[in-house]
Amino acid sequence: MDWMLGGVGRAIAQYLERPVDGYEPFTPSDPEALRATLQPGDVLLVEGNNNVSGIIKYLTQSTWSHAALYVGPIGERTAKDGEPLVLVEAVLGEGVVGVPLSKYQRFHTRICRPIGLTDDDRARVCTYAAERIGFDYDVKNIFDLLRLLMPLPVPQRWRRRMMALGSGHPTRIICSALIAQAFESVRYPILPRVTMMESEAAREEILEIRHSSLYAPRDFDISPYFQLVKPTVEKGFDYRKMCWADMVAAAQDVVSPPMVPDAPARASQVAA
Repeated sequence: MDWMLGGVGRAIAQYLERPVDGYEPFTPSDPEALRATLQPGDVLLVEGNNNVSGIIKYLTQSTWSHAALYVGPIGERTAKDGEPLVLVEAVLGEGVVGVPLSKYQRFHTRICRPIGLTDDDRARVCTYAAERIGFDYDVKNIFDLLRLLMPLPVPQRWRRRMMALGSGHPTRIICSALIAQAFESVRYPILPRVTMMESEAAREEILEIRHSSLYAPRDFDISPYFQLVKPTVEKGFDYRKMCWADMVAAAQDVVSPPMVPDAPARASQVAA
């Protein structure tokens, strides 16, 4: 029975992972700036271009459909072309894997950086994720996503619950849950449920960690505990150095003015 479900799950995963025709990011990342800006512990949000991305964007009302954790070089592991594996992510149909940064150089991305995380806890977060490479992707999540392909409107109050996907098996995991659990391991907040104490003498916030299955890529974007880092700004942005199309055209006109007959030539033409 398990082999049959596995086969069906893989077939569904192949469909969900199929790229959507005509996708082109409105603002693709600058690969070199992105590479120079990322630090271990950063969450990289990605605007995906496949069928499952559309489902997640709809349910979360967000641009972001995938999340990966930047951990830096994972030992000696490299891609086939020799590029080091620096991101850990849970991929539909594959499981938890290490991937090179170039995988997302053509996509619209965003860096979310945990603020105030100690070096020790940062290392623990990265180690937690890296040690889970090889875990399976949650097959139950694939079947949950299949039922969401039905083109029916979903009330906003139900969308978050519909994102609570997966079987909960400790060695099967989905992308946001993997990262949420990594930060949960050092009790770093993402979007905790806050309860206010009623006592006037000792009013304080009691933070409760949400279940990891309730997290979506969007949550790292809107979390008050993660800073949005934009590589273009970080590397030193100067609007005066922007190369606008009309300025380029004007410069070309100055360098190559229209051909005009010289004075002697014009005079000979008049005399003729």
